Amino acid sequence: MTMGLSPFSDVLARVSEIETMVASAVPQPVQQVPAASSPPTFASLLSAVQTPGDAGENTVAAAASQVGAAEEPPGSNDGPQIAAYRSAVAGAQAGEPWCAYFASWACAQAGTPLGFSGEGLGSVSQITSWAQATGRYLPAGSTPEPGDLILFGDQHVGVVEAVNPDGSLTTIEGNYDNQVSQVHRMPGEATGYVRPSA
Repeated sequence: MTMGLSPFSDVLARVSEIETMVASAVPQPVQQVPAASSPPTFASLLSAVQTPGDAGENTVAAAASQVGAAEEPPGSNDGPQIAAYRSAVAGAQAGEPWCAYFASWACAQAGTPLGFSGEGLGSVSQITSWAQATGRYLPAGSTPEPGDLILFGDQHVGVVEAVNPDGSLTTIEGNYDNQVSQVHRMPGEATGYVRPSA
C-alpha cells in the first residue's frame, strides 16, 4: 500500500491500472472512427461515488441520516434498522448493545471500515484497542474533527458531528435512549477519540 493514500485511493489507482492493461491488450483496429464521447471508466464511476479525503464528512452524513432510528420494541437492542447496523460487524449478535455496531456501520458507509481487515468492531474496547494499535487513537484533551469517534470509557461510542465555537461537541450516538440521537457533549466527558481515516 502506498503511504499517504487512503485504501479507497489505492483501489481507484489499481482499477485504473487494470483498465489501462486491458485496453492495451485488446487489439485496436487499423482505422478508428472517433467517438462522440467515450463511456465512463469504472474508476471514474467509483470516484464519483466518493471523493477521497471526505471520509469524516461522509461518516457524519451517514450517521446523521439515521437520527431517530429506534429499537423495535424499545429496550430490545434490536429492530430492522439495528439489524442493518449489525451487518457491518462480523459475528454481531442480535440483542447486544449496539453503539459500536452503529459506529462501525457509519464508518463503513464512508469507506473507512473499522478493524484490521475492515470487519467492523462490536465493542468499545475493541475499537479502542484497534485505534491504539494502528495510530488512530487520540487521547482525552485532543481536539476532534467531524467524523472522529468519541469514546466514553469502554461503555459507549459515538460520532463527532461538530466542534462548536464554545468548544462543546455535537455528536450522533447509536443506542442513546434506545435510538440514534444527536447529543450535546462537553469535551471533558470523552475518554479519547478515534480518527478512522488516519
